[in-house]
Amino acid sequence: MFRFLTTAATLGLLAGTAQADYTLNVLHINDVHSRIEPINRFDSSCSAEDDAEGKCFGGIARVATKINELRDAITADGGNVIVLDAGDQFQGSMMYTTYKGAAAAEFMEAIGFDAMAVGNHEFDDGPEALRRFTDAVSFPVISGNLDLSGEDLLKGHVENATILDVGGKKVGIVSALAVDTVDTSSPGDNVVFMDEIESLQADVDMLTGQGVDIIIALTHVGLAKDLEIAEKVTGLDAVIGGHSHSFLSSSSEKRAGAYPTYVSQADGTLVPVTQAYAYSKYVGHLELTFNDAGELLFAGGDTVLLDASVTADAAIAARVAELNGPIEDLKAQVVASTSAPIDGARETCRTGECQMGNLVADAMLDRVKDQGVTIAIQNGGGLRASIDGGEVTMGEVLTVLPFQNTLATFQLSGQGVIDALENGVSQVEEVKGRFPQVAGLKFTWDPSVAAGEGRVQEVMVMDGDSFVPIDPEKVYGVVTNNYMRGGGDGYRVFRGGMNAYDYGPGLEVVVADYMAAQGDYTPYTDGRISQK
Repeated sequence: MFRFLTTAATLGLLAGTAQADYTLNVLHINDVHSRIEPINRFDSSCSAEDDAEGKCFGGIARVATKINELRDAITADGGNVIVLDAGDQFQGSMMYTTYKGAAAAEFMEAIGFDAMAVGNHEFDDGPEALRRFTDAVSFPVISGNLDLSGEDLLKGHVENATILDVGGKKVGIVSALAVDTVDTSSPGDNVVFMDEIESLQADVDMLTGQGVDIIIALTHVGLAKDLEIAEKVTGLDAVIGGHSHSFLSSSSEKRAGAYPTYVSQADGTLVPVTQAYAYSKYVGHLELTFNDAGELLFAGGDTVLLDASVTADAAIAARVAELNGPIEDLKAQVVASTSAPIDGARETCRTGECQMGNLVADAMLDRVKDQGVTIAIQNGGGLRASIDGGEVTMGEVLTVLPFQNTLATFQLSGQGVIDALENGVSQVEEVKGRFPQVAGLKFTWDPSVAAGEGRVQEVMVMDGDSFVPIDPEKVYGVVTNNYMRGGGDGYRVFRGGMNAYDYGPGLEVVVADYMAAQGDYTPYTDGRISQK
């Protein structure tokens, strides 16, 4: 279906096109997730000491340096450049917990973005928070597959598309947001999601009819859907995406794919697709060259690593430090220690049992074990980072668990638990956040079975000191987080839980207290989740 070419291969195919008239440079980021401060190699909080020793990456001050450096050099050479963000500035650190979208808006304005796609996490605090963000920025925030006619807060403030005038050319930016945002965030009842591909095609056709020269899809749907968009939406010149945190590169062997990855449409048109990982660690630089007829002749570039060789912008770094002042004492507090790194990587915790999932689920169950609760279920998507070995600070715990979720307890039938697990393993192939990390039970699932058709093969629950088969008719005490209890990540079965209480202690406090009680915590997996 797709035809993929590496950048080198494309260079060979397109030899002789160097005289093309117009090159557009696109600088882009995605999925920053409030990593305004530098991160360590685990995508978690980086100490000032480690940063001073050159062990850290990213942070918005390095993003500013690299974007300004590239943009200034391109402009000085008479080139054309735009700066785009593919969504999810919100959620992921104490900077968001404390300032919501205000800090992101301030720094994006200082850097000078030209457009941003709405990410699913931009809805984490409802339409109100997104509206405050759009009011605080001067660049367009777009998403073309949202019907906002019934949401007065956002109607007229989030547009389908935008047109930029760049070097005498009209550059159209269209956008789409993953339709499962209704499960992964809190857009409310008045935001209606429409099919991504149909909506994008309608917007491309609209811009083409207006004589727009170049059209780029700036999306927040994940790499798999981006590849489908590139194949099926005619009239697109490029797709720049986010949501799946995919690392595309033309130089690294650890990449998830080539930068750009080419997709062939039915008529042979090649459409380049790019993405630049996440957490402010990289800036993508895509070069698009067109002939006089507006046909794409060449696409190249790479993701640029923001390591210690990139000097942080001094003014922005100072402002970050100022904003960090009120929360630094809390973040710096040492709450526990661990004998080894605790793996909380996205690709691990969303596809199978992981060390961080066991820690969090164990902590949840331990907190309420005296309340008749015997089962804990935590969504893998709620685990946002790993933790390095040694001392563990509250800042690190908050980076792993940034959502301010509370413990939620309720009663559910055994069949309801099975249904919940079935939902949890229904989208593993897409690395979705609903994958269930558990305690107090073990289960086996079969990926060869169609989603929703009985992937969960066996469920065992703890009864005394041993595991026994779950009884579909029996009622069990369950603990989860309040997001899942409200139906988040597709766990709608939890809404019908009996005797529910959604206002327990914060999950980050539960985990910090549990680790502290363990002494030197040792991360582990024990086979509680297995594949058939």
